[in-house]
Amino acid sequence: MSLVHGTELFAAARKGHYAIGAFNTNNLEWTRAILGAAQELNVPVLIQTSMGAAKYMGGYELCQQLVEATIKSMNITVPVVMHLDHGNYEAAKAAIAAGYNSVMFDGHDLPFAENLEKTKEIVALAHAKGISVEAEVGSIGGEEDGVVGEGELADVEEAKQLAATGIDFLAAGIGNIHGQYPANWKGLHFDRLQELANVIEQPLVLHGGSGIPQAQVEKAISMGVAKLNINTECQLAFAKATREYIEAGKDQEGKGFDPRKLLAPGTKAIEDTVKEIIGWMGTKPVKLVPEEL
Repeated sequence: MSLVHGTELFAAARKGHYAIGAFNTNNLEWTRAILGAAQELNVPVLIQTSMGAAKYMGGYELCQQLVEATIKSMNITVPVVMHLDHGNYEAAKAAIAAGYNSVMFDGHDLPFAENLEKTKEIVALAHAKGISVEAEVGSIGGEEDGVVGEGELADVEEAKQLAATGIDFLAAGIGNIHGQYPANWKGLHFDRLQELANVIEQPLVLHGGSGIPQAQVEKAISMGVAKLNINTECQLAFAKATREYIEAGKDQEGKGFDPRKLLAPGTKAIEDTVKEIIGWMGTKPVKLVPEEL
C-alpha cells in the first residue's frame, strides 16, 4: 500500500474512540521496526520525522523516499502516513515540497496572531496537494537543568480559532511533557482536555506520549485524542537492548561487531515497544477491500 494522508484515518479514530500511533523514525532500523510492528498487528501507523532527525538523515526528500521504498520492500499493506513532527514554517513548506503526506506546523512559540496566519497559509498550501495538517496551541512541557516546566495549558478560544483554519488535527497542551517524565509530574489536565473536546471537532493529538501512565493515555483517548506521539520510549528501549548486547560481549563473538547484528537487538526492542503501546490505543485493524486481498 502506498503512503496516505491522515485526515480520514484520524477522523475515524476519534469517532471510534481509539487512537493511531505516531512514531518518530531516526534511521532505517527505526523505520523497519515501526512498519513491521504495524504490519504484524494489521493497524494503520504514522511515521514522523522531527526537523533534527530529517537533517541527520539527509533531508526531507531522502526521508520520504526511504519510508516509501521500505514500505515497498517489506510488502507493507497497512495504511502509512508520512508526517513532519513539530515543523516550523520553512520546514513545513519543505516537507510538503518533498512529498510528505502530512505535516505539523508548530507555531505555538509565535505571537498567536502570527501562528494563526501562518497556519492558514500552510493549510492552503498543503490541502492543495491533498496533504493533511496538524497545528499546535499551548506549549508542550519539558525538563531543563532540573527545572520542570509543566507545559502551558491550551487556551480554549485560541484552539477554536486555530481549528477554524481548516486544520485536520490539533495538538493542544494539557500538561504533557516531551522526554522522560519526572517523579513530581502532576499528570494530564483532563478538565482542560474536556473543554477542548467539547468545542473542537477535529481529532486531538497528545504529544509526549512516552511515559504517560497507561490509564491516563486510555482516558485521554476516550475523550477525543486520536493521535498519540511516541519517541523517547523507543529510544530508551533501543539504547537498553544495545547496551545489553555489548555488555554481554556479543559484539566480540565471531562477527558480532557487524552493524546488522549489533543493531538487531535494539531494532527488535523498538518493534516490541511499538506493539505494546499500540495495544494501549485500541487501534482498529485494517479492513482490506477485495482488490487489496
